[in-house]
This record gives sequence, C-alpha cells and structure tokens, in this order.
Amino acid sequence: MSKIGVFIETVDQEIKQSVFGVISAAASGGEVVGFLLNGQADTYKDQLAAYGVTELVDLAAGDIVFSKFPQAAGEALAKGATDFGVTALVGVSSPTGNDLLARAAMALKAPLALDCIDVDFNDSTVKKSHFSGKAIATLEMTGKLFVCGIRPNSFEAVEAPGTIIVTTHNIDIENSDDIIVTAVEAAGSGKKDLTEATVIISGGRPMASSENFKILDDCAEKLVAVVGASRAAVDAGFAPHSMQVGQTGKIVSPKLYIGCGLSGSVQHFAGMKTSKVIVAINTDKDAPIFSKSDYGIIGDLFEVVPALTKELEKQE
Repeated sequence: MSKIGVFIETVDQEIKQSVFGVISAAASGGEVVGFLLNGQADTYKDQLAAYGVTELVDLAAGDIVFSKFPQAAGEALAKGATDFGVTALVGVSSPTGNDLLARAAMALKAPLALDCIDVDFNDSTVKKSHFSGKAIATLEMTGKLFVCGIRPNSFEAVEAPGTIIVTTHNIDIENSDDIIVTAVEAAGSGKKDLTEATVIISGGRPMASSENFKILDDCAEKLVAVVGASRAAVDAGFAPHSMQVGQTGKIVSPKLYIGCGLSGSVQHFAGMKTSKVIVAINTDKDAPIFSKSDYGIIGDLFEVVPALTKELEKQE
C-alpha cells in the first residue's frame, strides 16, 4: 500500500487546524505518515491517530532547532520522505508550509505544486485555481514522488480512529546558517488567521469607517467567525491589510462566507471563490456578487447584520 507523508505544522504548540483536513485527503491515497519538526510527538499522537495517521515520525538532527533554520527543516522533511518511502509529501499551503515544502521539493528534486484545491494520489494529479478563479488547471505530477501544498479548508477533516506508531528518526544533515529566524512577530490583532477560519464575514467600502466594523465583530462572535475586508475597505483605512481577502490579500476557503457591502469584483472573488457557501448582503440588486452567491439579501448591511446578530443571540 502507498504511503503519503504529511508535514504536521504546529503553531503555539498546537497542531494547525487545517492540517487535519490535509490528513483526511492523504488517507485517500494510502497509509499516512506524519512528520513533526518540534520534538513533541507524544503530545500530539492521540489527536493525529484519531484522524488516521498510522505512523508519526519525530524528525531530529542533533542540536539543530528546526524553527530557527528553515533550510535544515526543509532538508529534514525531504530526508524523512525518502527514508520512509512516501510517494507524496503534502502539507498546508500556509506561509510556513509553502516555505518548507518548497525547500523539501528542491532537496528531493521533485515536482512541486502549492495552493492546490484538490489532489488525486492514484493518478498523481493536483488541481489549482488560475486566472483569478476563472479556470481550474489539472496538473500531472511526474517523478518518484511529488510535493503538494493544499489550500486550507479544501478538504473536510474526517475522523478515522486507528493505531499509531511513534518513531524518533535521527538524520544527518549539514546545517546552513544562510537564513536564521531570530523572532516571529505576529501581524494583525491576534485574532484567528483568516485562512484557517471555517466561517468568515467580510465588509466592503460601504462599511464607511473602522468603527463600523464592530457590527461585524459582534456578529462574528455569535457565528464563531473571523472578520475580513475587501481591498477597497483596506485601502480606505477601515481595516488592516491582515484582514484583506482577495487576489492581493488572503486566499480563503471557509464553509460559509458572508459578504457585506461587497460588489463582487474579480479580484475579491478570486480570494474566496472556493468557499463552500457564499451569502451576499447588498442594497444594489444588480451587484455582480449576487450572480456568484448561493444566497443573497437585498438590504442595508447596517440593518441586516444587527438583525442577524439578534437572531443568533436567541439561539444561544
């Protein structure tokens, strides 16, 4: 049976939530081998076993701290993929995932595709969105193994409990100090990353001010959602760039995307096209976003959103 390797990305000592969807995707191709870089396999083994990881490999290379040396981390993933005989190495297409998967692919001299929205391990193909979401390309990944970054929330995380083997795998790699990470400074307000969110409510230029975003914050609290913004709202100074969804912002794939006062520009749509359900709220019945939405509400967002919040409060 084929083996699929998964880079288990962690943030603040916790497994990144979108990793579990990637694990479920990998399970469709064979046995799942998880690769960890932080030396805490015993902490995560039960969580990972619940989603189908059959072997968890704690990669180690002497006294090298992988979080400080990305080149060494990428080479460690490549070495793990080779030593454990996986036919594909996958991970979340996050900033860290993209960086390390690219370094691993270079070390393996293997084909690489990032920000994929689908993958078929049986015929070694991946799908990517192109031309602002107007086309979906199917790419055939040739070679002994391939490396793939999967867009967060592209796959539903499905529990598949089983037994798991934990292995510490010591590797011998030559460390490079060309790049050393000395500190990581988080951007934004400390809220959950948009790319990780399963529910997003976004505001456009009609929000008119940063203070007005509070009505979205209040609704988001009831929906357990994250607040986003269009480029127009960001350019107007109503929201920071860390909240921007779109071609020049963040690409998201939530289960539910609520657009408030968004016109539905090509650039914005490119960033949220793969949302499972799209709801639009706009006073303009001819706004392009309505033709791209599953549900539409013709109305003033300053009336509709607070009304939605009140209804959600009644459900608590």
